[in-house]
Amino acid sequence: MKAFKRRRRGGTVAEFESAEAHLLASLTSQVVELLRDRHGSGEADPDPLAAQLGLGGPSQPPEDPVLQRLLPDAYRAGSARDAESDAADFRRLTERSLTAIKVQNAETLLAGLIEGGLQPGPPEADDPPVEVELDGPEVQAWLKALTDVRLALAVRLGIESEEDARLIAHSDDEATVAMAEIYDWLGYVQESLVHSLG
Repeated sequence: MKAFKRRRRGGTVAEFESAEAHLLASLTSQVVELLRDRHGSGEADPDPLAAQLGLGGPSQPPEDPVLQRLLPDAYRAGSARDAESDAADFRRLTERSLTAIKVQNAETLLAGLIEGGLQPGPPEADDPPVEVELDGPEVQAWLKALTDVRLALAVRLGIESEEDARLIAHSDDEATVAMAEIYDWLGYVQESLVHSLG
């Protein structure tokens, strides 16, 4: 990957190798699928206004630990019963709209890769690089989508601290080490995008 750079005429650009772009698209698509599965594509809402405003979602937290990180509970203070009731009400009123925002950010990332030349199907050795150019709102969407993808990977790997990340990077399991390297690479992508804004 050639790191993100800010252009004088506006916009932020980067270049990904085809395999990198496919990896990023795959991980982002998995997060989108997980978020969409939480609500079901054909779920009917008896209140059209609530549906339009993104209200009327589930009141119970998700069982999947990744979704618990992406869609966390609110209201942890106070008595356990009050906090649980407040968190359930807050989730019911906000989770759908939060999910929709996260999906929209992820779709912006995917659209940027496609517009940059991401080819359908598995990557080939002779695929041209994917050249991404982002405007201000797209940069923000990418930063948020990258955060969600990294959070999802961190949960799957059991990373809660920098020490966890160091230990996992030295695991005896090759698949775990490979995923840890992807987690680090995503951090580099995100960091280069942040630095391009300075």
